Amino acid sequence: MTEIRALIEKYALQNAIKYNATPNAGAVMGKLMGEHKELRSQAKDISPIMQYILVEVNKMAPEEWKKRLELIAPQLLDELLERKEPTKGLPPLEGAENGVVMRFAPNPNGPPTIGSARGIIVNSEYVKRYGGKFLIRFDDTDPVKKRPMPEAYGWYIEDCTWLEAKPDGIITASERVYLYYRIAEELICRNGAYICLCPQAIFKEFKDKGIPCPHRDQLSEKNMELWKMMLDGSFAEGQAVLRVKTDMYHRDPAIRDWPAFRIATTPHPIAGERYRVWPLLDFESAVEDHLLAITHILRGKDLADSEKRQMYLYQHLNWTYPKVIHWGRIRIHQFGSFSTSKLRKAIEGGEYNGWDDPRIPTVRALRSRGFRPEALRKFIIELGVSETDIAISMDSIYALNRKLVDPEANRYFFVWNPVLLRLEGNVPNNAKALLHPNKKRGFREIPAGNEIFICQNDSKILKPGEEIRLKDLCNIEILSDIPLRARFAGLEVIKGLKIIHWAPKNGLPIRVLRPDGQDEGIGEPGIAQELGKVVQFERYGFVRIYQLGEPLLAYFAHK
Repeated sequence: MTEIRALIEKYALQNAIKYNATPNAGAVMGKLMGEHKELRSQAKDISPIMQYILVEVNKMAPEEWKKRLELIAPQLLDELLERKEPTKGLPPLEGAENGVVMRFAPNPNGPPTIGSARGIIVNSEYVKRYGGKFLIRFDDTDPVKKRPMPEAYGWYIEDCTWLEAKPDGIITASERVYLYYRIAEELICRNGAYICLCPQAIFKEFKDKGIPCPHRDQLSEKNMELWKMMLDGSFAEGQAVLRVKTDMYHRDPAIRDWPAFRIATTPHPIAGERYRVWPLLDFESAVEDHLLAITHILRGKDLADSEKRQMYLYQHLNWTYPKVIHWGRIRIHQFGSFSTSKLRKAIEGGEYNGWDDPRIPTVRALRSRGFRPEALRKFIIELGVSETDIAISMDSIYALNRKLVDPEANRYFFVWNPVLLRLEGNVPNNAKALLHPNKKRGFREIPAGNEIFICQNDSKILKPGEEIRLKDLCNIEILSDIPLRARFAGLEVIKGLKIIHWAPKNGLPIRVLRPDGQDEGIGEPGIAQELGKVVQFERYGFVRIYQLGEPLLAYFAHK
């Protein structure tokens, strides 16, 4: 079993390094059984051992994976290095030599997520590379199912600016519906669209069977008359739909005569009751891409059908379709699957504190946790553009951000799950500690005395008669563990002594909100001077001091 554990560990480390993510249990088991067929009969016994080892590997930082694999199986690390490294960064854009016009087109029903950041960063980066325009277009023409949030418009612009992707122009679709009406009427005149009066369920039957609906061959004059009736209120919601003519025999029913406009009388958060006939996304987006002279579209491969539908519209109007690059989805291990609408319900229900809560994957949350835009930009750009679905670990972003914040973050003591330690003897009333170990920034003073707090985990491993050092304060000898008592044992720094940190009894109550929960404890009084800044709580991690109060609120960034 010792040999099996060693095999699992090295294969798990190799998998983690290869994909820069949590090792995949199936892949590791496959490698183990593929190269050691004699173990297949023991798969049931091996499975729990593997789960334990994968958990242990996942606790390690990415830089530790390489060090460990180099120590126990350097040949496996060499295998990875010998393989041709995939090209990092963004591939060239075909036909971009004379400049590009690119857009990021969100529905503002919430602020940008990490997934949104990918679209913002990559589109803006291509514009920086080739010259041209980067546009933010709010596709906000659904006042019902994906109802926009008025605040979200501003949030997108703020986050774009923070991500070093300030747009060259901002377009709001709900302010341009009159333009879509003109295109719709041109389409009707060209006999490229018709008003369908079929109930939705009836049209679905026609569509699924590939049968044209009875209204498809109406004259354009009749369609224009019915269109005007849609606009003037003669029809109620659901009674009339403008459909783009495609191919009713197309092998994919989703392409057949898709809806371009429908009636929605719910007031729009921005446009109010100005319009009652609203374009659906495929129509609005296709028209705007033409009006804005978009040259290249980055689109998820799951939206490939949009292009197929929109091509019919472009053919009817003799337009040229932009070049399209499809990419796969991103799944983030630490957050799983989140939709903006689900997040909105959870926030409104009080499950989260707001859109910058560190437990959710929004750009605002990363900002509130103390992330730097350079870290996120570098990570996204290095991901490149591929149709392959990607599972990423936040650890990779943490590593990039750590390099940026570590040289600047002051150090402080924070004791979580605090336990009172009573000290006897001449314990100093104050401690003097460096603000930063590698910078000449001076010292911070920490109140001490004969009663202090230490972490509960530290208290459990202290044994009577043992001598330890309270960091930057003094040495102590443990007298008893229940109650926890110790006595002063000198100031001299003795090599080899166990070192633990501590906090003053009258310290600062602190609550740290983490992506995976929260910790409460006591910290140095000086932490209150760092409002809005990122600091490092020693032996805990980097946090951003978010809000003063009782308790002070800090948002966890990463270790």
